[in-house]
Amino acid sequence: MTFRWRGEAVDRLLDEAHADLVDAAAALLRQFGWEITIETTFSIDGERGSIDILAWCAAERALLVGEVKSVVPDAQATIGTLDRKTRLGARIARERGWDPVTVGRVLLIGEGTTARRRVARHASLFETAFPDRARKVLIWLRRPNGPLSGLFYLRSRASLSPDSRPTGLGQRRAGPGA
Repeated sequence: MTFRWRGEAVDRLLDEAHADLVDAAAALLRQFGWEITIETTFSIDGERGSIDILAWCAAERALLVGEVKSVVPDAQATIGTLDRKTRLGARIARERGWDPVTVGRVLLIGEGTTARRRVARHASLFETAFPDRARKVLIWLRRPNGPLSGLFYLRSRASLSPDSRPTGLGQRRAGPGA
């Protein structure tokens, strides 16, 4: 089955969703005092690409490699790509004058039932690759200590009401009477 809809309009929608999530992730990291670079490009030993979010916590000498996905169409490619970026992360950081003693990686996925269903469909795969979830990721972001391999569902800032602040994974806003 082929899906067609006004040519590049689909690409623009996906790009907008990705940009919104990167914006939300950057805001969350800034709350915890991280220095952030976006779409950090690299070319090392023939491997090329860009890291959606590369973040530095100078006080702890910790590096975070973040991969943002509005959708996860290919689980294995997503995991492999983030693994490659994490493996190269310390070298990329040193080029920026950062000398990490610990490196964490987080797959940031747009919050939604479809995303959760896709991750659940391959639960063993994602649990093996990303054993750390929301609570541990947030603790690590506040005080990075040791390695981290996390999966974090993130709401885009565009989907939050004006009185909300960026929150992450699995956190639901309380409704009336809660």
